[in-house]
Order: sequence, then C-alpha cells, then structure tokens
Amino acid sequence: MISPELARKIRRIQIVSRKAVNDVLAGEYQSVFKGRGMEFDEVREYQPGDDIRTIDWNVTARTGTPHVKRYVEERELTIMFAVDLSASGTFGSTATSKNELAAEFCALVAFSAIRNKDKVGLVLFTDQVELFVPPAKGVSHVLRLIRDLLSFTPTGRTTDIGRGIDYLGRVTTRRGIVFLLSDFLADGYDHSLSILGRRHDLIAVSVADRRERQLPDAGLITLEDAETGELRLVDSGDAGVRQRFALQAERRQQALADRFSRLGIDHIALETGRDYLLDLVAFFRKRERHH
Repeated sequence: MISPELARKIRRIQIVSRKAVNDVLAGEYQSVFKGRGMEFDEVREYQPGDDIRTIDWNVTARTGTPHVKRYVEERELTIMFAVDLSASGTFGSTATSKNELAAEFCALVAFSAIRNKDKVGLVLFTDQVELFVPPAKGVSHVLRLIRDLLSFTPTGRTTDIGRGIDYLGRVTTRRGIVFLLSDFLADGYDHSLSILGRRHDLIAVSVADRRERQLPDAGLITLEDAETGELRLVDSGDAGVRQRFALQAERRQQALADRFSRLGIDHIALETGRDYLLDLVAFFRKRERHH
C-alpha cells in the first residue's frame, strides 16, 4: 500500500505530465526520436511515381504485372531511464528536491513515449545497482515507475555512475534511447559513458539546485555533504566567499558540459525551481535543428 501523500504526488505528476504531453509535446517527441529503420509492410501493384528501385521482380514475374514493395517506419522504441538516487539528490532549496525533479522529468518523457507506443524501463543506482524495471508499455507501467522513483529507499548513499550505466549496458542488448539523470557530483565514469554512448542514443540530464551555485547572504552557515556526512562552516556573509563559491560552481558546470561535448553526448541541464518542460522543449528543438 502506498501512503495518501505519495498517491497525491503521483496523481499530480500524472495530470501535469499528460497535459504537457497533449498540449506541448505531442509532435516534439516523435519528430526527434525516430524509429529503428524501415520494415516491410506489403507488396502492391506499381503506380506512376513509385520508385523503380522498390519493384519486387519475383512477384512481377509471377503475376505479369509490375509490383513494388512497400515499407513503413519501424516506430517502436525502447526508452530507458538510469537515475542516480545517491544521498545528494535529496537536497532541495525549493519545494522540490533534485530527486523529485528527476522523477517529474522522467514522467514527462515516459508519458510522451507511451503515447507513441514505445516501451519504457528504469535502472536506479547509487554506488550500487538498486533496482531494475524491464521496459514495458502502458499507463499503469509508467505509474509504477513514478512510484519507484518517488518512494524507493536506496541502500547506498554515495555515487558510482560507471557501475550504474555498465549494468544498464549489460541488460539492454537492443539499441535504445537512454536518459541518464544525476547531479554528476562524481568522477571516473568517462569510459563507461563513452561505451554506452556508442551502443545507445545517450542523453545526459544534469539535475541541480540553485543553492549549489549561489550561497545566500546568511552569515555563518554549516554545509553538509549528504553522501559523506562531512560538515564545513562557511561565512556566507562574506561577499568574497560567496563569489568564490559561485565561481567554483560555474567552473564545475562548464567542465561537465565540456565532458559531454567531448564524448559526443547530448545534455539537458535541469534546476529545481525552473520549468523543466521548457528545458525539454528547448532540447527537442535544438536536437531537431542539429539533426
């Protein structure tokens, strides 16, 4: 049984996501994510204007009338979400934590996928693989994924992105689309990213909070590393301290963007308190122009 509060959250995300899909994303998703190729549909008689390269010579010889092969786009895709649930994701300076933002983003993409008859699956990881949900279709399946994203209690607290995506690479043998969601406050995963990016259409989704790049002017405050428990006393009333904090955050963000660019991986940057629908639409349109 799920709690009434969790049920309300899931219902709210369902309503918001489906409205966004119907009102805004209806054509964006399908135009950006194409099918795997063309599959044979039927043989029919030749009509003026048909490409002569599609003539089926065996049927033509047997019937004495020119026939052509007709193909349609093989539309069905598999969408996988690999989501980092390490302890740093529980942070949020607004009403929404980074983990909740990741869940809402996944719901938006998942409802877009099932509207187009695609499958969706999920891998949750920390410094270990926590949960694998095989890809499937349907609204009830998407609601199950949202429930897992919002309510699953992981065993690990720290982050091992390489382990999570290496596992995903092993369990998904067929090429698909992978959304990797994390705050990427870790290193040592470039090789794994590169391998997964060659096998799948990989999209990195960085999830951040504005307080991770901008300290408030609040005097002496204690900052805690959620994954290690390390505490640090900071004088946020010092303008120089705030400036250095912002500069370090900007450099970290730029280094992350450079990493994805170097590896040829598309990137979406999300932030709590900002409309993730606009971020996704901007990504879709940029990607469509690029391709």
